[in-house]
Amino acid sequence: MKEFLRKKNIIFSAKRYGIDALGAMAQGLFASLLIGTIISTLGEQLGIGILVTVGGYAKGATGAAMAISIGVALQCPPLVLFSLAAVGMAANELGGAGGPLAVLVVTIFAAEFGKLVSKETKIDIIVTPFVTICVGVLLSLGCAPAIGAAASTVGTAIMWATELQPFFMGIIVSVIVGIALTLPISSAAICAALSLTGLAGGAAVAGCCAQMVGFAVMSFKENKWGGLFAQGIGTSMLQMGNIVRNPRIWLPPTLASAITGPVATCIFHLKMNGAAVASGMGTCGLVGQIGVYTGWVNDIAEGTKAAITGMDWAGLVLICFILPAVLSWAIAIPMRKCGWIKENDLKLDL
Repeated sequence: MKEFLRKKNIIFSAKRYGIDALGAMAQGLFASLLIGTIISTLGEQLGIGILVTVGGYAKGATGAAMAISIGVALQCPPLVLFSLAAVGMAANELGGAGGPLAVLVVTIFAAEFGKLVSKETKIDIIVTPFVTICVGVLLSLGCAPAIGAAASTVGTAIMWATELQPFFMGIIVSVIVGIALTLPISSAAICAALSLTGLAGGAAVAGCCAQMVGFAVMSFKENKWGGLFAQGIGTSMLQMGNIVRNPRIWLPPTLASAITGPVATCIFHLKMNGAAVASGMGTCGLVGQIGVYTGWVNDIAEGTKAAITGMDWAGLVLICFILPAVLSWAIAIPMRKCGWIKENDLKLDL
């Protein structure tokens, strides 16, 4: 059996399912729901109807995009990979607010079952899609609503706790989601799976920005402008190798996130009422900031917000850019002086 599974490239591991698949799912989310939301928002703000239409189609492909992305990470054969589009559509729709998590779980099962039968019969073109789609859709019908409800309940509990205790939960959410962003897992997928919006979403944005902008600024001496943009607009995950060698370099941006989180929730009441996936993106392509702006626009359209104020913009700029930069840089100075952070500890091979 082990030899058969190895031949089918079925590897049961936390890395493959918890890191590779989850990270790929985030890319699928970005390439559908998130970019679709951005395009639609641009269309609405600029009065260009065709962009709204384009964005709508992109958002409509969310389930399929996530499932196919996961299939790529699991190295599925072509027939399995293409069949996952239907699986993703079913799981995402039936999973409701927790659709992304349902897609992740259901797609993994459907993909692995599809790989089991792939190229095992002379009518592979029928058997493989049949098994993949049937397993995926049947699992979606039986499990996706429960998975989605569970994820939604957890997300709702986090958001409720943040509303109840904005200071302490602001710290907890900001630090945890920020750390997840730098780790080789997907903070965006986690936020999307839990439908993390509102004040909790704002704290998540703060934590992600603290990691990305923090590492970008505190490592400017070593990495110059290339490193500033690679980490500040790309990802702080680039520092993971250096963190393994010297975990202390993680302290400045993490401590910064513990400060910016409650500032976001208690002082500026920063909320992410756009797409939940944007809560875990930080300054990556400015997606987190665009998500916050989209939420403002949605609130105005719904009548729950009168207008976008100067305080709104000040909070967004301070929490996402200025405070992470200043705090991480300031915290890193004494750590460099006492030898906790040595020369080239933050150096990237760019």
